[in-house]
Amino acid sequence: MSLGLGAMGSSPISRWLAAMVWRLEHAFERARASGKAEDDTRIRIFFVLALFGAGFLTLAIGATHAALFSDAGKGDAYTAPMGAARADIVDRNGQMLAADLLHYGLYVDPREIWDTAETRAALTAALPELTRDRLERALRAGRRTFLIGGLTPEARGRIHDLGLPGVSFEPEQRRVYPLGYTAAHMIGFADSGGEGLAGAEAAFNEDIRNAVATHGSVPLSIDLRVQAALEDELYKAAAEFTPKGAVGVVVNVHTGEILGMASYPTFDPNQPGKASLDARLNRAAGAVYEMGSTFKGFTVAIGLDSGVATPASTFDARQDFHLGYRTIHDYHATHKILTLVEVFQHSSNIGTARLAEAIGVERLSHYFKAFGLTETAKVELIESARPLTPKIWNEDAIASTSFGHGMNVSPLALVRAYSGILNGGHLLPLTIHKLPPGAKVDGPRIVSEKTAATMLQIMRANVSCPCGSGGKANVPGLNVGGKTGTGEKYEPAERGYSHTKQVSSFAAVFPTDGPLDAPRYFVLILMDEPHATAKSYGFSTGGWVGAPAVGKVIERIAPFLGVQRRADTYPFTPPEVALAAAGADE
Repeated sequence: MSLGLGAMGSSPISRWLAAMVWRLEHAFERARASGKAEDDTRIRIFFVLALFGAGFLTLAIGATHAALFSDAGKGDAYTAPMGAARADIVDRNGQMLAADLLHYGLYVDPREIWDTAETRAALTAALPELTRDRLERALRAGRRTFLIGGLTPEARGRIHDLGLPGVSFEPEQRRVYPLGYTAAHMIGFADSGGEGLAGAEAAFNEDIRNAVATHGSVPLSIDLRVQAALEDELYKAAAEFTPKGAVGVVVNVHTGEILGMASYPTFDPNQPGKASLDARLNRAAGAVYEMGSTFKGFTVAIGLDSGVATPASTFDARQDFHLGYRTIHDYHATHKILTLVEVFQHSSNIGTARLAEAIGVERLSHYFKAFGLTETAKVELIESARPLTPKIWNEDAIASTSFGHGMNVSPLALVRAYSGILNGGHLLPLTIHKLPPGAKVDGPRIVSEKTAATMLQIMRANVSCPCGSGGKANVPGLNVGGKTGTGEKYEPAERGYSHTKQVSSFAAVFPTDGPLDAPRYFVLILMDEPHATAKSYGFSTGGWVGAPAVGKVIERIAPFLGVQRRADTYPFTPPEVALAAAGADE
């Protein structure tokens, strides 16, 4: 018996094994020489048992060493995510928004099926969503074929209990969105290969995949309580005014964190393929609109910051105004000389255009650029759309853009610009990622603190005064300020603006009182082509369709944000009007 023992080396273990083999070989020889077959058999059985025992002992020692001393499980070592695994997405308070859950794929092998008719009937009854054509192709395939995926453990158990030969399962990870339609456009969705395709899933794709290694989660900026209130009020308003589309946004002006974002119509991210492209469109980030009179807030802020005007400056709105190639009319004609505050309150196109003329082409376009209105809104969302801006900045361009025509921007771009004015004058990026508590975010200064403080008061006056256009957004004790917006939509076929199709919105801030660094939030509700109702007396403007919804949202979310009710303020309002309004509130 030659075992090549010389090749075993000279280590102690090698020498021990060699000695054992030699002893066993001599034992076989002695057993054969003695003529006792049973001794030879016992020795061979002992030899086989010894080999198996040594093998199992080696495996046990290796497994123990790997468990106790391997670096694979240490926190400072990176272990690549398996397959398409993705970490959980949660809201700012840790509430689950998206997770990977174990599901199963069902396979059929017709070669192992005993009774095809029985299998067909059982699977059809157990899986109503399974099409007959797909099942028939699998039953005739002649090989093991994938039939359907995404089965929950409960569904797998029911089918398994049928005991059907030729039917088997394989585990698969599936991305699940437990809240369904809630915050669908904010969260987005991922494909079956584990790649984010929209929303936060796409924006933070690598972070979500990498967090699997540390069993962590990715927190978003939204607060589900704020999101739920925003969606509820937006959908109620949409049901009442039946718009083509609608948008709702809530932002912390000091951090740029988006606390709530809704787009209507919406979709179920668990089944994005069943939704239309229109439903999957994130209108807050990926659509652009002529925003109408909400742009007047920018023009007024520019007039104040550049020193062209003060709240008491006057503008003649008694007659139509000609600027560039345009003749400018007032929707709410007053036919009188207005102060700057009254221009804002009455949403006067004439007064705003006269202010824009005084500001000048170069200065107005410079400020619009500084406000971020000529670029894609800074936010992590890949859907963020580019604006449509005038090719040439001239008198005709400033006449249009000063009150929100001739320039299309996304709702998030509008939110960002307003937040930059109202937070004390710094343009910040928006974010859908939760920032650490107390985080300080900085950005370039776009207006002075004095301008910011004045704009807060002008916006408050527009809501608090009975003569203002935003009165329907008022919430006693929360000092809401805001600006209406009603932009007529341009119709290429008609080569002009439609008098029936509008983009109606309301842009609000609360609370307007207190120091500039006090907690403050911006709320936007926008409706694309809303329809008037008897309740709105035939109007579909921002003051009728947007302002009431904003007021309801603010009243509901203020407790979640820690905003306490306080005494109402009535800036730029005649004393007798302020007293009358205060009495009405009581």
